[in-house]
Amino acid sequence: MESVSAPFVAAVCVFAFRGDRLLTLRRSPRNEAAPGAWEGISGRIEAGEQPEAAAVRETREETGLEVRLQPRPITAYRAQRKQKDMLVVVYRAEAEGKAVTLSDEHDSSAWVTLEEFARLCPFPALVGAARLAAQAGPEAPG
Repeated sequence: MESVSAPFVAAVCVFAFRGDRLLTLRRSPRNEAAPGAWEGISGRIEAGEQPEAAAVRETREETGLEVRLQPRPITAYRAQRKQKDMLVVVYRAEAEGKAVTLSDEHDSSAWVTLEEFARLCPFPALVGAARLAAQAGPEAPG
């Protein structure tokens, strides 16, 4: 019997906002996938992990920030990573005022407007997801 690889990679992307600005991270030149590209906070969903938990974990690991994550995803889209299909579940979050502490996956961060993000980010699907996250606005505290 031949081995079967996973049908797709499951990942999350978080757009953390402070007012009308969102946090973008630049991938380290050492990063194997899209070095130097600007993106949102992102990472794979681990086996047995819920997407919402992965979003909070990835945000903490990549930025050191604690965020108020909107529990309902903004959107999801299909992408490719290393010739594998990837499903990306996108969340919006509100970030507190603490400074960003980057992991070694990224070498720079910036709080940018949506228009600035659209110019910086080379991934059209990610830019579209950012637009939806910006349109969603902050969730009222419940």
